[in-house]
Parts: sequence; structure tokens; C-alpha cells
Amino acid sequence: MSFTVRKYSAEDKLVWNEFVAVSKNATFLFHRDFMDYHKDRFLDHSLLVFKKTKPLAIFPATNSDGTIISHAGLTYGGLVVKKDLKLKDVLLAFQAVLKYYHEKGIPKVILKQMPSIYTSYPSEGIDYAAFILKAKITRVDVSSSVALSAPLNIQKNRLEGVKKAKKQGLTVKEETSFDAFWKEILIPNLQKRHGAQPVHSLSEITQLQQYFPKKIKQFNVYQETRLVAGATIFEMPHLVHVQYISSNDDRQQLGALDFLFHYLIKERYSSKSYFDFGTSNEDRGKSINEGLLYWKECFGARAIVHRFFDFNTANYPLLDSVWI
Repeated sequence: MSFTVRKYSAEDKLVWNEFVAVSKNATFLFHRDFMDYHKDRFLDHSLLVFKKTKPLAIFPATNSDGTIISHAGLTYGGLVVKKDLKLKDVLLAFQAVLKYYHEKGIPKVILKQMPSIYTSYPSEGIDYAAFILKAKITRVDVSSSVALSAPLNIQKNRLEGVKKAKKQGLTVKEETSFDAFWKEILIPNLQKRHGAQPVHSLSEITQLQQYFPKKIKQFNVYQETRLVAGATIFEMPHLVHVQYISSNDDRQQLGALDFLFHYLIKERYSSKSYFDFGTSNEDRGKSINEGLLYWKECFGARAIVHRFFDFNTANYPLLDSVWI
């Protein structure tokens, strides 16, 4: 095997980030400033793959009690490669990753595969590798996305909400502070409805926005000066992802969320390729919140899937059999 693999260290930060910038299947979540904001919670075991001295791929990963997860602190992970990398080299690079972990005594790699619409160019080589390597699909989440280049019509019930909002004089503001949304809307709602906290604390999302001011956006809806709803957006070159959605208890009467997302889809982000609302799953993908899914689909969003694979690292030699 002509590839070499080494574990990421802080000295590799520049090389890593430069590679992320030119890859076909990375988002700013793979930038080390994003990955490292919670590095105290996870044991990093990311890898760089080289062909001679040239970086060919990177693999964001964490080690959790002897199991590699790509990536436990991120929504997705996987093998990150450049746009021009051919399938054979993709498979060989992934084989080198599995071989490395196997030789380190690590039996399993859990890979949270990036949904296909997030890539800037076709990038499903690892899905083929999963078949050859006899990987198991252990979880599938359903996300709802609008194809903005050919959007479906927004349903009448959502447009009625927009009319309500306009009659009530609601306004949408793009803001740089997350304080009001986190403290007045998001945290209280998550605590009341799910007994949970946001994945990102207020200080963490504020720090991340300072690192990525053009990629993390906050949109709030006001009735005069009263905050009634909001959404936190992660913006990619061709796609936007809704990280958080929440509103106060007047959302039905005011139509605040209908108003907000009509604006985001039809105006603010209409030039993007996709608008991803995120998942509607509970119980590790086994259940779907039907009401939440229905609301998203009324905007013309349709299903994409987010697959989770379990790879047995000892199976890495199976990739040798594909070439005839």
C-alpha cells in the first residue's frame, strides 16, 4: 500500500485547514477551530493520509473507550478528499485508515456519513466501501431539505401563517448576538419540552460565531420589541442548515415561524441550492416527530437520509478484492 497515515497533532492545524478548504466533502465544521471548541470533551484521534508527502485525505475522528467515531462531537464525519481524487484512491485511502486503526488494536469505526447534498461534488465512494467491507447500517436519520433550484410550492396553511404574521406587524432581524434567543426562547423551550439543553452553550455558539462570522447566522422574529421566535443558521457555499428553531407559545396565533422560514427560503437564501431543515427523529432514528416533519414538508422540503455505519477494522483487506 503506497499510502502513509499519521495521527493528527496540533502542528498539523494549518495543513488540515488548508485541506478542508479545497476538499469536495467538507464543511466548516471540519475546520479545527470548530472541531476544537469542545476538545476537552473528546479524545481526538483524527488522521491524515499521505501519498508520498502529499496529503490525500483527512479523517476527523474521536476515540471513545476504544471505538473510533467520525466524529462524536460533530453532526457528521467521514473521509474528506479533494474534488479530483479518483475512486481507487478514495478506497485505498479509506483502507489505509482502517488498517491503521486495526494495527492500533481498535476493532470498530463508527462513521456518521455526511448527507450527499452537503458535498460540492459527487462523493459516495465510502458508501460503496461500506458494501464491500460488510459494514452495518446501525442508524438512519431523516432530514428534510428544499431543493431551491426547483422548489415545490409552499402549502396554503403555511402561507396563512405568513399572512397572520404580516397582520400582526412581525419583523425579521439578522443579529450578531445570540443572548436573547438562547435565554428567552431556546433554553426554556428545550428544558420544558425535552428536559434538555442546546448542544452548544451560549458561550460556545458566541465563540464559534466569532470564528466563523460569515457562516453562523442568527435570525430573530419580533412583535414590536418582543422576541417571539428565532433560528440559528449554519451557512455553506451552496447550502444552509438550520441548527436551531424555536418560538414562544404564540407561534400558532402569530405565524412567527411560518413568517421566518418563508423569508429565509424565498428571499434570504433563495440563491442557494438547498435549504436543510435538519432531522425530525427521536430515539436514535427509530421514531419520527410527525408534526414537525409535516410542518417542514409544507414548505416543500423532502427527505434526505443521514446514515451511520459500523466498520469492523479487521475487514480492511476485503477492499483488495474489488479490482479485476
